[in-house]
Amino acid sequence: MVHQFPSEPPVVANPHDSSWSIAQSLELYGVRDWGENYFDISPAGEMVAQLKVGSQTCQVALLDIIEGMKARGIEMPSILRIENLLDDRVKALNEAFKRAIADYNYQNDYRGVFPIKVNQQCHVIEEISDFGTRYHHGFEAGSKAELIIALSKLKDDQSLIICNGYKDSEFIELGLYAREMGLKCFFVLETPSELPTILECSERLGIEPLLGVRIRPSVVVDGHWNQDSGDRSIFGLSTASLVQIVEQLKQHQMLHCLQLLHCHLGSQIPNIRNVRSGVLEACRFYSGLIEEGAPMGLLDLGGGLAVDYEGTRSNHDHSMNYQLDEYCANIVETICECLDPQGIAHPVIVSESGRSTVAYSSMLLFNVLDVRDHRPVPLPDALPGNSHELVRNLWEVNQVVTAKNFQECYNDALFYRDEVRELFRRGQVSLGDRALGDNITLAILEKVAAELRVTKKQYPELDNLPEILADTYYGNFSLFQSLPDVWAIDQVFPVMPIHRLQEAPNRDAVIADITCDCDGKIDHFANANGIRRTTRLHSLKEGEEYYLGVFLVGAYQETLGDLHNLFGDTNVVSVHINADGSYDFVREFHGDSIADVLSYVEYDTKIMTEEFRQRAENAVKNGKITAAKRKQMMKAFKASLDGYTYFEKEEH
Repeated sequence: MVHQFPSEPPVVANPHDSSWSIAQSLELYGVRDWGENYFDISPAGEMVAQLKVGSQTCQVALLDIIEGMKARGIEMPSILRIENLLDDRVKALNEAFKRAIADYNYQNDYRGVFPIKVNQQCHVIEEISDFGTRYHHGFEAGSKAELIIALSKLKDDQSLIICNGYKDSEFIELGLYAREMGLKCFFVLETPSELPTILECSERLGIEPLLGVRIRPSVVVDGHWNQDSGDRSIFGLSTASLVQIVEQLKQHQMLHCLQLLHCHLGSQIPNIRNVRSGVLEACRFYSGLIEEGAPMGLLDLGGGLAVDYEGTRSNHDHSMNYQLDEYCANIVETICECLDPQGIAHPVIVSESGRSTVAYSSMLLFNVLDVRDHRPVPLPDALPGNSHELVRNLWEVNQVVTAKNFQECYNDALFYRDEVRELFRRGQVSLGDRALGDNITLAILEKVAAELRVTKKQYPELDNLPEILADTYYGNFSLFQSLPDVWAIDQVFPVMPIHRLQEAPNRDAVIADITCDCDGKIDHFANANGIRRTTRLHSLKEGEEYYLGVFLVGAYQETLGDLHNLFGDTNVVSVHINADGSYDFVREFHGDSIADVLSYVEYDTKIMTEEFRQRAENAVKNGKITAAKRKQMMKAFKASLDGYTYFEKEEH
């Protein structure tokens, strides 16, 4: 569900107005609300990434990184990752639990595991593994492929591997071999049917498993994914199935293998009260399993730690009404309150926080290619003598718009415009009158919008005026490849210019990608008061690139991306910020070429090249082109196959 609020008029419309300040850009785009102090705006009006490195807070302008990328032949669009920002998220999670454990005198430890499904990119996994070793931070694997990643990349034997999802014999054998090598690899039972396979493999290989059970809590959480919580969750055991598994383990004298309870409360949980209620219910299951004779020892609370994409600090779907320290404190305190009266030892706390770990470290950067401007073209000094009566009516409305009657003028303009369009469809109004009528209407609406900006009175029926007048900015990216959740589930991400932020943005806008699809657009934007249907951007300057950034995209977007219009993976750059404020290009990955994406859909580019050569040769034979022209065409064909799938500007 998208929470929508009235669009707010901009404070300033003139891009050269000296009253505009960096502080106003910070407020307009909510940088300090959603950025977790990782982003700011420099005095030069440029978006900066900032990070505490040692005792220094270092800032790097994103525009400087883009210039460095261009110098290295890495074009837009690109995913930018800040490597030690990812490290800082792992640190923040572990240190927050450490503080909560100390505050409540909790008598055990925290162990984080990163769900590989959230971002399977090799360099992300390697960074989490390398930096996470100091915290014994492990991995959650939901498939055989992800288990292979965990087994090969995890460097610390004290870290956990949590195996969720459905498991066949091959999956189970891999996990048992990991157990035999000394890794703490747990099989979490999702259904009763998994247990016989685990028992058979265990007996055949002579390796005892580490087992967990995933229960289906009754708590229904708030947020976008709440249908996956409560009794209708598609994962987890019912209470009856849980008792059945306990009895089967007793019969096989393997109840001692059951050491972990898994309780996934939900994804992107915006309301902290849901977390406390879910942990309380999980603790009751945990104590019940101990009463049945299972040794237990670990309580895995799954994911759910949210990211405030909106920056509203609320219980809206794409926000959160709590901070990380509050989240950890609620979990630790609730476990103590539930288990201490029963004399049950505190379990190791496990969480599978993926979104909040990787979201902040990645951003999509792209340039704007063009703008479809919705401003009216200059009107003539007088109407042509043969103009239709309805067009004359529009002309008269345009002459009389004032602060007192702009609502009436708005209604009249739309009425006359729609009448002109209807007569045009019937062939009773000329093309010239239709064009002039539309243009006069835009002029009226611009005047109404100007009056609306300065009035203190609310006009709910005019809330959609910024959307009607919004320009369309065409960005050099594919929504379906780089931001699929915007299209699929109405996900909201922070979107803003990364430079010119000392100037007042003077246009309401929506953003379109370069796919041939009407769904390829961003028209929901985070705002301090909720969600707006437009955002404020700057007019383009002749001969100057205009760059936008989409932030908090590190979770799920790359993995879910598709090949709509055969736009492939973008370029990816990882940088590391140094203590002296400099930065290093650590990794570079060039995006898919056209040949790459054609091979993904089973085309053989060698055959295609030969087919094109034959077509060109036939054209030579038939006298349509020369042999020299054929050579030029073949060169262009091969260059395109090797080229980037996105828009490439010519170098002069």
